[in-house]
Amino acid sequence: MIEARRIKLDGEVLTTPATVLTSLKGVTVDDKPVAKPERTRLFVFHKPAGLITAERDPTGRPTIYTALRNALPEGTPRVMPVGRLDFNTEGLLLLTNDGGLKRALELPSSGIERTYRARTFGEISQAQLEELIHGIEIEGVRYGKIDANMERRTGRNQWIELTLTEGKNREVRRVLEHFGLEVSRLLRTAYGPYQLGDLPRGQAYELKKHEIEPFLSQLKKQGLL
Repeated sequence: MIEARRIKLDGEVLTTPATVLTSLKGVTVDDKPVAKPERTRLFVFHKPAGLITAERDPTGRPTIYTALRNALPEGTPRVMPVGRLDFNTEGLLLLTNDGGLKRALELPSSGIERTYRARTFGEISQAQLEELIHGIEIEGVRYGKIDANMERRTGRNQWIELTLTEGKNREVRRVLEHFGLEVSRLLRTAYGPYQLGDLPRGQAYELKKHEIEPFLSQLKKQGLL
């Protein structure tokens, strides 16, 4: 943008990024004053299955933003999803207007736990699930430790709860399918300290300041923000 001569300071075109600013006063882009950054905001959204986590889809499938038009209050700033949920995966999706926070929450090094519930069909034991605490390698991909527990079973159908920190692409499905299980439903119930609770599908709410600040402080202590 500086090379394109779009940025000015006190009416003078900036020619180098090596410019120290003590404030945003007098800074313009395309002759429009740069506003102060908005305060960090964080939303909890219950993503339904059948939506992709993207702004648009080349094939025309509906996206989360289709549902967010009605779920977020009027005047909400542009928000970005923290990580992704697959097309057929539902549950808790965090949304924020802060790019730095988004990156911090997505980093595997943050160690932030994500919890899922999976409805599966097939044969598996609690002992097999407990082995996942040591991690597992599948087709050359190494997955870190997963705390997995059988919730309930009816015949060959069972609900399994899994807590992990990496969140690699399709990790939960790949691990369960590795055991020969068919996953008929996958729901994320928690991301860090935030819970899905009984939030209806397609609905969202904004976390209050006192619900965000302790978490932000923790991330800052870890050097992630």
